[in-house]
Amino acid sequence: MRPIDGPFAWRGSDLAARKDWIVELTEAQIEELRSVGDQFVKDDPDLRTVTAADYPLPRCADAVAAFGDALDRGRGFVLVRGLPTDTWDDALAGAVFFVMGLHLGVPMRQNALGDLLDHVIATSDKTLAEADALPSRVRDRLDFHSDSSDVVALMCLRAAKEGGASSLVSGATLFNEVLARRPDLAALLLEPWYFDWRKQDPDAPADHYTSPIVSWTDGVFSMYAGTSMIRSAQRHDGVPPLSPAQNEALDLLDTITHEPGIALDMDFRPGDVQWLLNYAALHSRTSFVDHPEPQRRRHLLRLWLKRDVGRPLVPGFGKHVVAGRDQARTEDDSRGHFHVADAVVPRQDWGQ
Repeated sequence: MRPIDGPFAWRGSDLAARKDWIVELTEAQIEELRSVGDQFVKDDPDLRTVTAADYPLPRCADAVAAFGDALDRGRGFVLVRGLPTDTWDDALAGAVFFVMGLHLGVPMRQNALGDLLDHVIATSDKTLAEADALPSRVRDRLDFHSDSSDVVALMCLRAAKEGGASSLVSGATLFNEVLARRPDLAALLLEPWYFDWRKQDPDAPADHYTSPIVSWTDGVFSMYAGTSMIRSAQRHDGVPPLSPAQNEALDLLDTITHEPGIALDMDFRPGDVQWLLNYAALHSRTSFVDHPEPQRRRHLLRLWLKRDVGRPLVPGFGKHVVAGRDQARTEDDSRGHFHVADAVVPRQDWGQ
């Protein structure tokens, strides 16, 4: 076992001093996205079957290719800025977001209902201390974690009154720190761990699933983590108790992610879009305070994408139990939101 090197092994303190991870869209690119988004809303295609070829983006093609290169061979993330979503309605913003996603991968289902466009918004006053609270529906600070896809994307429609910054940590840097301090614990990260599936989706078909935290195969490093989901899985029958060494490993991961200089914090402004390769970086957010008016609450749209670029992964890595979007057509789809005007409206009662 050796330290991981490359552009994805970064420290937040280094990136905070630069802004080359932020891409400002040009007026021509914004106009193309708005025009294509308008057409998308007018056409109202089925989100389960629409493709990038249906909505080409010639003016944005080079920029989108650069986004993909940053994900696959660069830092593992990019923040795109400049979309005037404060002057657009949510359907247009969601359409632009979804079309951009189509050009970077294939959208995936994000819950057992089949939704392809989901929301990060507080729909109750629950806290994460409550067993049935969903991380995407509360205002608490979140632990660093990976989502259930190759790529996770977030579009900010409305920012919080206070707080709600997005935080990223390099998976390679996190592993390198564990390896330097406790190589015996680093080895445990390559073994399977139990994750709480029910905590992530109340309609999940099972209580838990397993995955290694680290995949290191064919010289390619990837990480899939979430200490809170691992600890939460302990409540389910059939999950073996964590060993003392496993608890030490989780504690060390949490400690490192919150050490000064490790994470990169960024404020989400309306119109910002963050594209993140789940295998390269973990993400989190700070706690936040909402505006009192419901229509002004912090509201992010979320996409999960399958980005098939041949990345080697060990078998059973990540949340491999997630179904693809095409499977939503073969199951009961009466509850799914598969048209953009419906999909941009958050479910107020989901998970409550």
